[in-house]
Amino acid sequence: MSKKTRALAKETRWYRRLHKTVAIPLVTFLFLVGVTGLLLTWKDELQLNPPSQNISQQQHLIGLQVIEDIALSYSDSLNIDNTINRIDYRPSKGIAKVRFEHHFTELQINCYTGDIISTKQRTADVIEMIHDGSIVDYLFKSESEYTKLLYSTITSLGLILLSISGFIMWLRPKQIKALKRKKP
Repeated sequence: MSKKTRALAKETRWYRRLHKTVAIPLVTFLFLVGVTGLLLTWKDELQLNPPSQNISQQQHLIGLQVIEDIALSYSDSLNIDNTINRIDYRPSKGIAKVRFEHHFTELQINCYTGDIISTKQRTADVIEMIHDGSIVDYLFKSESEYTKLLYSTITSLGLILLSISGFIMWLRPKQIKALKRKKP
């Protein structure tokens, strides 16, 4: 075996060790990112979020303050946290979607009558939090996003390293075979 072939083989073994060293600890995270990414891709087809209701338009829309009061009253009646994350106001559809900060409940409220049309859990939000790592901050009630940044950075760097080392592990045997064929 020539020096160049030995050097390539030695380098390939080093990339295999690197690949294995990075892949084994990251396999759980990569699996979670893959599964949750797939679920997020198919969330509409799997109906992971409640479908929006369409309300026939009447005369006067109620204001955001009224919608907020209805949502707060509803959450208070169930003794759940009433901190609102956002209100998605859709006057063209005649509904407002209210999402809460500390639980995954979504209320759909009729923008004309103020009636609560539906109450559902937003499954896709939980999946998204698992996917991007922010579930850890949510579970520990942390206001920072450092866990999400760390999780995403480590997973991304791991994927980049695995891609590079995997490519090299694929390429090196081809180079070694080519060198062996050239050998006089």
